[in-house]
Amino acid sequence: MSATTQEEKSPKQLAYEKFENVFKDTLVEQILGHAKKYKLPAEYLTYFEKSLRANTLGGKCNRGMSVPDSTEQLLGRELTAEEYESTAILGWLIELLQAFFLVSDDIMDSSISRRGEPCWYRQKDVGMVAINDAFMLESAIYMLLKQYFKAHPAYVDMVELFHETAWQTEIGQLCDLLTAPEGRPNLHNYSLEKYTHIVVYKTAYYSFYLPVALALHYLDIATPKNLKQAEDILIAMGEYFQVQDDFLDCFFGTKDVIGKDGTDIQDNKCSWLVNQALKIATPEQLKVLEDHYGKKDDADVAKVKELYNELDLKNKYYAYEEKVVGEIKERIAQIDENEGLKKSVFETFLNKIYKRSK
Repeated sequence: MSATTQEEKSPKQLAYEKFENVFKDTLVEQILGHAKKYKLPAEYLTYFEKSLRANTLGGKCNRGMSVPDSTEQLLGRELTAEEYESTAILGWLIELLQAFFLVSDDIMDSSISRRGEPCWYRQKDVGMVAINDAFMLESAIYMLLKQYFKAHPAYVDMVELFHETAWQTEIGQLCDLLTAPEGRPNLHNYSLEKYTHIVVYKTAYYSFYLPVALALHYLDIATPKNLKQAEDILIAMGEYFQVQDDFLDCFFGTKDVIGKDGTDIQDNKCSWLVNQALKIATPEQLKVLEDHYGKKDDADVAKVKELYNELDLKNKYYAYEEKVVGEIKERIAQIDENEGLKKSVFETFLNKIYKRSK
């Protein structure tokens, strides 16, 4: 690539490419090399490499890139080349965890597409082999952790953190699947309590808490006190992020705005919006929800959106946003930086999501 073209790229694009290259240039070969030790036939090794690249690359990498970003904020200086590579590897372990979740989730939800391509299980010659592919993506996390961090003083803590985070996410997924089964709407099963449980465990722990906890462990400055303080702030932030996602899905759910079509209504999702509607709807309005929510027809979706507008859910969301962001800022202000945490870590996270449109 010419220097001119490289210079035309934004700092964000350059940071993304730098992070992506750690996986492409280093980790793919490490993972495949480990598979070769067990005499995996060449044609199946090729299949595994295809799975590895297709399912791990191509996302926004916000979770993974937050590990080096958070480490830099905690240190208060630019990372050395060695520090960057180590923290980027930890970030890619989160991306492998995400890949494991997405391959599995798409099968459970009978999803059609992912990142503009058919879901992995729907691709030629894959099918239900995708279940084992998901297991292999997860196992690669622990193989790489051992390879790169076995001598690290926080190695056991990092292994346990990944196991605990996977468990938390699976608990959240179980609650989601049982609360809102695809194609079987039952609004009586919904509640804000269940919604909060789903978003906290299914999204907030691995998307928000895990990157910062890994940065603290990498620097060997994690303590029960600062981990708890980070958890309290980041889980609240993760919940806000998911509520925001639900809002954008409904009111701005077009590919050119948030990168995907909004489908929460037709997919029978236990979203923040439907729970707010259930709280304040009249019996007549509840009937509209029961008749139209979770249906695939555009006319049904339009009826639900019309009801959301009638209930003024947009303004209820804006009021919620200001309230919760104010509370998060108060928690950040209370951080004692002598304990190893830096307010800037959390301010950076919050600035990325506050009033986002995608």
